[in-house]
Amino acid sequence: MNFEFSEEQQMLREQARGFLSEHCTTAVVRTVLDGELGWDQSLWQKVAEMGWTATTIPEAYGGLGLSYYELAVIAEELGRAVAPLPFSSSVYLASEAINRFGTEAQKSDWLPKLASGECVAAFAMAERPGRLSLAQLETQRTDERISGYKTTVPDAAVADMAVVLARTGSDVELCLVPLKQEGVAVQPVLTLDSSRGHSNLILKEAQAERLGDRTLEPKEWDRLLDGAAALFAWEQLGIAESALIQARDYALQRYAFGRAIGSYQAIKHKLAAMYVKNTLARSNAYYGIWALAEGSDELPLAAATARVAAIQASTFAAEENIQTHGGMGFTWDFDCHFYYRRAKLLSLVVGSESVWQDRLVDALSRRSAVAA
Repeated sequence: MNFEFSEEQQMLREQARGFLSEHCTTAVVRTVLDGELGWDQSLWQKVAEMGWTATTIPEAYGGLGLSYYELAVIAEELGRAVAPLPFSSSVYLASEAINRFGTEAQKSDWLPKLASGECVAAFAMAERPGRLSLAQLETQRTDERISGYKTTVPDAAVADMAVVLARTGSDVELCLVPLKQEGVAVQPVLTLDSSRGHSNLILKEAQAERLGDRTLEPKEWDRLLDGAAALFAWEQLGIAESALIQARDYALQRYAFGRAIGSYQAIKHKLAAMYVKNTLARSNAYYGIWALAEGSDELPLAAATARVAAIQASTFAAEENIQTHGGMGFTWDFDCHFYYRRAKLLSLVVGSESVWQDRLVDALSRRSAVAA
């Protein structure tokens, strides 16, 4: 089985890398980090014009109707550039949820706006620190009104609407909540990576519409998270690759005692360890995106494997990149912290490493039980 991308997908990678190298420079990322907006709106418009926000949205709703393979290519390049964009919230999660669960009317209303980039969407899940439990959700929707609290929601401050996980009585559902309305308060939250703004959402009798015409089954929720995890793995892989390249380039240019520091065994070992983790993460990321794109029953196992490997590779590469740069790597003037910030941030979205390790164990246990 060939897991490598096709020639057309490789061309998309080259196009995306060239575009981001021109329009998403380190100066752009630094400007967003220095500011208070939490994203680059002009870059978002350019990305939308490239059609990236429409990648997997069906053509019937204004999208390109491409596969998850193409979206994975784009995700890796966005991670490589540490793009200050609400792409994952709007594309991996909100657009995907509407496309999977929405009624025909909801798809016709929201997907064209999301495909064109006219609308930015957030995805609100957690209500408290720690693991998300569907059984403990307190946000409630009653008579088309929703009340509750959602913590550290990525990109809520720049979003036009949010897909909110809530309950109606004892049933779990996803709700469409316009954020520019009375009854919705958005409180910014300071995080390690301010180039991806996070906020708390306070909902008090806000207008809300149930997504779809029925409640959400736990298996459907898990599959939505598995798909997002497979895509986040590619974005994290891009971070890890950029951190490795930056460390390698610095090790070849920086001289100490008359020699490039890359010639010293300690630095060689750092770079080699980064390369090994990145290679393992890439292998698992291929597995994850294959399972998602092909609708395989192996998705729970593949997504958890890809997610755990990507978290470990991206955080390790970001940390070792800083160490390779020495004392200067910790300073604001160097760009090492871009990758560290984003790696740490993405290691917590849709569940931390420990959450996905447990999901991996569960998936392996189920496979063993079936085999027995």
